[in-house]
Amino acid sequence: MDLADLQSGRLTPPDYAQNFADAHPPLQRTQALIEAERCYYCYAAPCQTACPTGIDIPAFIQRVAQDNVRGAAEAILTANPLGGMCARVCPTEVLCEQACVRNTHESKPVEIGLLQRYAVEGHFANPGAKPLFERAAPTGRRIAVVGAGPAGLAAAHGLARRGHEVVLFDANAKLGGLNEYGLATYKVAGGFAQREIDWLLSIGGITTKLNWRLGRDMALDSLLAEHDAVFLGLGLAGVNALGIVEPELPGLRNAVDFIAELRQSAPEIVPVGRRVVVIGGGMTAVDAAVQSKLLGAEQVTMVYRRGPDGLSASTHEQHWAQTNGVTLRCWARPLGVEAGGGVLRGMRFAATRLEGGKLVDTGEQFFIEADMVLRAIGQTYVAESAGGAIELSAGRIRTDEQFRTSVPRVWAGGDCRFGGRDLTVEAVEHGKRAAESIHAALTGVAHG
Repeated sequence: MDLADLQSGRLTPPDYAQNFADAHPPLQRTQALIEAERCYYCYAAPCQTACPTGIDIPAFIQRVAQDNVRGAAEAILTANPLGGMCARVCPTEVLCEQACVRNTHESKPVEIGLLQRYAVEGHFANPGAKPLFERAAPTGRRIAVVGAGPAGLAAAHGLARRGHEVVLFDANAKLGGLNEYGLATYKVAGGFAQREIDWLLSIGGITTKLNWRLGRDMALDSLLAEHDAVFLGLGLAGVNALGIVEPELPGLRNAVDFIAELRQSAPEIVPVGRRVVVIGGGMTAVDAAVQSKLLGAEQVTMVYRRGPDGLSASTHEQHWAQTNGVTLRCWARPLGVEAGGGVLRGMRFAATRLEGGKLVDTGEQFFIEADMVLRAIGQTYVAESAGGAIELSAGRIRTDEQFRTSVPRVWAGGDCRFGGRDLTVEAVEHGKRAAESIHAALTGVAHG
């Protein structure tokens, strides 16, 4: 072809509506009641231990079985204030559901994620429902939460519940962070991310400041001068480069930007190539690859430098990609971008293998034609935003077990914190525990 085949509007409106609808429809009431009855309501339940936020899973499922949706939602949201989003996007197959004791007796665990979604969304859908939580008496303390992703939202909610005044800053035009900008549309259809945020903010005591960036609009020292404490939930704003020459070409872009554009636009106006290559092996790569296919791409290939066992995307996510027509090619690394006349033509790759525990080239090379290449090889913490005073480990913020950084009165959590697993549910737990730590430091009342 003389021109790259990069265009929008490849499908009909009904096709877009179907492709970007909820990938996993919620349980109906009868289905939820039947599924809840499958739970053994274990004492010292292994599913609860496997949940990073420690939700009392047997308790909430028992309330679902009793048709007590509000009670079930309360049990969930007490432990995880973003329990609705986590129910949609958590890898439950390797967390709570993998630990379900039914796995030892039969092949199918209790559908914990779907039951959690049923309870939380059922409560949100009831306009006359009483608030689950009320704010404590005002403490007179003011805390800045920088970053309105899962960690920041959980911290803000936990602090507001305890009576503190919270100012929630974010660099984007909407709150939500990863939940709003970084997940596939079909995972959070129906504007759920903002509905959950509306519920979370209804606790009161949280003021928001959008389009505000730490380091650009205010330095950390100035933020500390105006607040009693600061929580950093900055996420990973940087994107790893491919390590090769990357010319400015239409269609060569970061997968996270492609996903964000889809979340903030109608799918029919988002351009996609006829032949798409996604470089990477994580959840972001899967989300970008599957959505490229759903936009009408004819050929989508995910390329990963190591073997299938090294993919960070779960087995469930890999199967989902392949079910949607994505080709997964392992043991290959990018060598170069092929272009002509300012038009992207494809990518050259080197075949790889492990030798003595190290990844080496085999000597074989190959070429994949592509009108679009999406980089999805990981994101990094941008240290400059918070200044140089905060100590890092392996490029992320180092904290103690109470989420305190090396700078007094500054806490951190979520993906920007060293030592995590980059899971939404874990980021929520970081924010929740940091709120407890900040409250204890400011008031002398532990876990209040």
